[in-house]
Amino acid sequence: MITLQLIFWICLFLVFYSYLLFPFILKLLAKNSSIKARSYSPEDLPMISVLIAAHNEEKVIGEKIASVLTSDYPDDKLEVLVGSDASTDHTNVILQQIEETNPSLHLFPNEVRKGKPGIINQLAREAKGEILVISDANVILERNTLVELIRYFKEERIGLVDSCLVSTGIKRGGISRQEKFYTSREVSIKHHESVLWESMMGPFGGCYALRKSLFRPVPDHFLVDDFFINMSVLEQGAGCISNILARVSEDVSNNPREEFRRKKRISAGNYQNLFRFRSMLFKGSLGVGFCFFSHKVLRWIVPFLVMITLSLSTILGIKSPFYLLLALLQFLVLSTPVIVHILREIGIQSIPLRFISHFVLMNMALLAGFFKFSGGIRNNVWQPTSRNQD
Repeated sequence: MITLQLIFWICLFLVFYSYLLFPFILKLLAKNSSIKARSYSPEDLPMISVLIAAHNEEKVIGEKIASVLTSDYPDDKLEVLVGSDASTDHTNVILQQIEETNPSLHLFPNEVRKGKPGIINQLAREAKGEILVISDANVILERNTLVELIRYFKEERIGLVDSCLVSTGIKRGGISRQEKFYTSREVSIKHHESVLWESMMGPFGGCYALRKSLFRPVPDHFLVDDFFINMSVLEQGAGCISNILARVSEDVSNNPREEFRRKKRISAGNYQNLFRFRSMLFKGSLGVGFCFFSHKVLRWIVPFLVMITLSLSTILGIKSPFYLLLALLQFLVLSTPVIVHILREIGIQSIPLRFISHFVLMNMALLAGFFKFSGGIRNNVWQPTSRNQD
């Protein structure tokens, strides 16, 4: 029984460590720290290529391209490459109209679906820039975003720079508040990883930059291209950082079903990347290994840790009222999505319960993603999350 109790408390500690203790340790260590780097002078800014994969993005693609072309970055040092992944709406028509009056824009229409990684690989081959900026079609840049993204590349040791994602479209119902909280917290964690060891664990994927010389094509059937690219840069010994001054905005997801589908796909891709980069736990720098284990690997195994703690507390609860109470508490937490749904149907909104429910659903998506990964992933074609959700 002592062995079972020990396993229970170790698993429970690892869950709390990844979500609470690790971010606290980072914040404490990073206090008063900053990334020490030089910046380019305006005339020395390098040539950059903005790469955008798009599939049926007629609602947002015009605003997206405008935010890039009207940025503060010099026109003669900027090209925009858009790969249309067999779009069937008016995405191609809108892009062709913009292309006619903007020589910086180049459209690459595809008649057969390649998936986002395949499109990014295609555009990277065509890019002329020294720096690649990979950005989602629905992520809007501020005027100084590109300059802020690029300025740290003056230092040769920096290989990848992420932007700071700001969630918009927050609504009273749905999950937008929870998603905004999660995004803001991740921005903070990644910033602290950056200033301590330049070992940021994955960009948000909405908009980030890297040296073209460090780009490695994303393998066929990989679902999460941004984390693969990030870890490839770290694997080559370069630094990955987040620049909180390079701000971009994205309409936050508000539909639980849509978000679950998206997180399930991302989770399956996370396990692909864990298998591919597992050696980085030991071969990389101490900072990389520490952040990879604490921030990512532990997060990805939390569903299994929860199943272990629930099983053990149930077994131990046969003879111990204390462990029986812990088992009942865990059952209650796991049932919060059902409770929240019932309360919503009768017009009751509980913010604390909605946050707990969101945590549970995120881990259910992780578990579903693991089974998707275990069953084998045959293609990386994606469907964009619905834009401008109500």
